[in-house]
Amino acid sequence: MSGADAGARDRDPGLQPERTRLAWRRTTLSGTVVAVLAAKAALHGGATTLSVLAAALSCALWLAFLRIAHGRIRALAAADRPRALTPPHAAAAALCTLALALCGALLVL
Repeated sequence: MSGADAGARDRDPGLQPERTRLAWRRTTLSGTVVAVLAAKAALHGGATTLSVLAAALSCALWLAFLRIAHGRIRALAAADRPRALTPPHAAAAALCTLALALCGALLVL
């Protein structure tokens, strides 16, 4: 038996889903920080219509990402071999993340 075969046999299948679940949690936490800072930036120094709209959009994007992430975390925890993330869900999560970053950048400028 080669070393690669022994390594594959000894691999714990629970580690990868656990790492992925933790990554989803970290990303959700980062999005939470951006949404809170966006709201703070919108209200700091007098709220304008544009800053309030950007903060509201940031909160909506955060909630959308939170829904996707929570669903994925639950799927990872429920199965020994979780299904792969579907392309529409992956695209939605990526778009929410990019749009949230853009809203945060616009509020800082």
